[in-house]
Amino acid sequence: MKRSFTFIALSGALIMTSCVSKKKYVALEQELQDTRSTLQKTAVEKDELEGKFAKIEARVADYNAKINSLKDSNDEKMVMVEDVAAISNKTKEKMKETLAKVDQQKLQGAKSLKDSMNLAVSHNLKNSLSDDLKQDEDISIDIDNTVVMISISDKMLFKSGSYRISNKADEVLKKLADVINSEPSIEVMVEGHTDPRTISNAVVQDNWDLSVKRATSIIRKLQSNYNVDPAKLIASGRSSYKPLVENDSEENMAINRRTRIVLLPNMDKFFAMLSSN
Repeated sequence: MKRSFTFIALSGALIMTSCVSKKKYVALEQELQDTRSTLQKTAVEKDELEGKFAKIEARVADYNAKINSLKDSNDEKMVMVEDVAAISNKTKEKMKETLAKVDQQKLQGAKSLKDSMNLAVSHNLKNSLSDDLKQDEDISIDIDNTVVMISISDKMLFKSGSYRISNKADEVLKKLADVINSEPSIEVMVEGHTDPRTISNAVVQDNWDLSVKRATSIIRKLQSNYNVDPAKLIASGRSSYKPLVENDSEENMAINRRTRIVLLPNMDKFFAMLSSN
């Protein structure tokens, strides 16, 4: 009897030991699977992080290269002009040379560096045109926070009440196309403006229609004749609702009839290009 009891107790102990070992084995096996899964996930995340880090390193290297290229020459170092535009010292010196050639009466009217920049760019743009257009008052240029706005009166571009472009406009549009084509990222908006006198005929419904048709005519010519990428171009008509002066005389209405070309260039390249002509 004693032997039987001892055998049963021993057998029970062995069975309990076997059960505990199996549970531990299953637990350890699950832990192993979890660890492998975590390692795999970590490896994927590591590869993704390394890829992102490599891209960041490449961008930093690119920025450093650009910064170093600007530091290579003091002449090419970029400076801000009254928060209007970033230009190189070389271009700044060229502007000073240009301003020495500008009409002194106009120069005295310049109240800021921005005004002086406007005069310099305007002078170079007009000087790049033929002699009969150099002194033309029908072209005006303004720069505001790196946006260049060129206004051209309608008598240079169109016949009265028409959206057909005159031959006089070819030279100005060719110069503008050269500037636009010089920069891949530049965008250009062409705005048509009219005076408030009512117009309605077989081809033009009203001043809204005329202002849009004039802008579209300019854009088509830039695209077709001067190979300007149409993706850069925006046509806009403002009718008579953005006058520069009161429409209280023939002279003032003539001022308000204009086409405004708005472009966002790299000012340093823009001025350098005009200076080279």
